Amino acid sequence: MRAKRTDANQTEIVKALRKMGWSVYITSMVGNGFPDLVCGKRGINYLFEVKDGNKSKSAQKLTGQENLFHLTWNGRVNIITSIKDIIDITNQF
Repeated sequence: MRAKRTDANQTEIVKALRKMGWSVYITSMVGNGFPDLVCGKRGINYLFEVKDGNKSKSAQKLTGQENLFHLTWNGRVNIITSIKDIIDITNQF
């Protein structure tokens, strides 16, 4: 099995989340469409699929397996490209 490549901004996002007090578990190696990060703060868990916002929109699209996961998951899962995305998402709750 080949290791999944991570987006260039994932390390930066993980460092920033941890600095802001989030628990972060990197799950990008799980594969099968499972999101890249499982994160928690204030008793709420989030699944984040990291996409590189510097790439073209077509290069940021979900893979077939990622799309299937997003369609069939009965909880929250979000696509993020930056810390701003996370702040926007978490301010909704």
